[in-house]
Amino acid sequence: MKDFNFYAPTRVVFGRESEEKLPQLIQQYGGGKVLVHYGGGSARRSGLLDKVEKMLSEAGIAYVELGGVVPNPLLSKVREGIELCRKEHVNFILAVGGGSVIDSSKAIGYGVGYAGDVWDFWDGKAVPQSCLPIGVMLTIPAAGSEMSSSTVITNDEGMLKRGFNSDLCRCKFAIMNPERTYTLPPYQTAAGATDIMMHTMERYFSKYEDALLTDAIAEALLKTVMAAAKEVLISPDDYTYRAAIMWASSLSHNDLTECGTEKDFASHRLEHELSGLFGVTHGAGLAAIWGSWARYVMDKHLSRFEKFAVNVMGVLQDFTNPRMTALRGIEAMEAFFMAIDMPTSIPELIGRKATDEEIAIMAEKCSRGGTITIGAMEVLDQTDMTEIYKLAND
Repeated sequence: MKDFNFYAPTRVVFGRESEEKLPQLIQQYGGGKVLVHYGGGSARRSGLLDKVEKMLSEAGIAYVELGGVVPNPLLSKVREGIELCRKEHVNFILAVGGGSVIDSSKAIGYGVGYAGDVWDFWDGKAVPQSCLPIGVMLTIPAAGSEMSSSTVITNDEGMLKRGFNSDLCRCKFAIMNPERTYTLPPYQTAAGATDIMMHTMERYFSKYEDALLTDAIAEALLKTVMAAAKEVLISPDDYTYRAAIMWASSLSHNDLTECGTEKDFASHRLEHELSGLFGVTHGAGLAAIWGSWARYVMDKHLSRFEKFAVNVMGVLQDFTNPRMTALRGIEAMEAFFMAIDMPTSIPELIGRKATDEEIAIMAEKCSRGGTITIGAMEVLDQTDMTEIYKLAND
């Protein structure tokens, strides 16, 4: 079991009435003038933005707004937000939305006090020294960014999608009302559930196999999300299962399921290039790539895949053939993805096969021109990345 340092400073305010606490939370964390950051028109159509504006106004909290965040949030919007915050002397950011809005808010928070170009942090040229405080009103459970140290941004120039981690950006609070997720479209619900599960699976698949309690927590989280996802796709306004998914979103990416292990995240890194190149939904891209990654690395880590098959996917253990047990676990996970209408290959994801040139571009970007590797349980170089993309393209 690996030594660990667990840090999860975000205050979670969860439940039907949680939104009412927004003004006092902003004031508690020093918010004097707030940037209300959000995505598309749904935040306005749902009435949530109107409610936020009313609460801030009644509490005497000044604010400015910036909408237009898109899935796979763009650097150009981040730069726009930085300039707005500087001009308006904003000292607190409220993200109203899901992972894309939260990540965009974090990037803006990094950039306001930095004299250079904020992309320097994702390009490895600088390390942030500060970040504006950030609060979240969560509407889409998926990315887990509300409790993570991670920020993923896409540079419009070259469509480079990269992640960056620092505890400086961890949100001060996250308000979570599961009722706000009732109207999520089925595809977004399923993609979100997939993203949640992958955040846990990419910590579960580790070379450290003796973190017994952490493994048990991860297994329970995965089984709960699978059961809940099927239920809410049938009954979208089931509070119990929506709440389970929303809470799992945070627990899957606040490093709880990494205590004593080591995250791999190769599938995430491979998927970043899929969504960067093709603009696909992140969770769907993860479903499309995971099975190919799993088959590619399985034989070197049979005991871990065997445990996953039995404890998570309910596969009957074949003591005479561990490889078959492991393979059936991968197949069972892919069957779950298909049951919630998620793709399990690149052609299913983008509607056609990727060209050889597109595969080469993705492997080149993922490896940064062959200069870096990805993965921890199994370290992958550019050649490995290419082979996994090819497997997923069949």
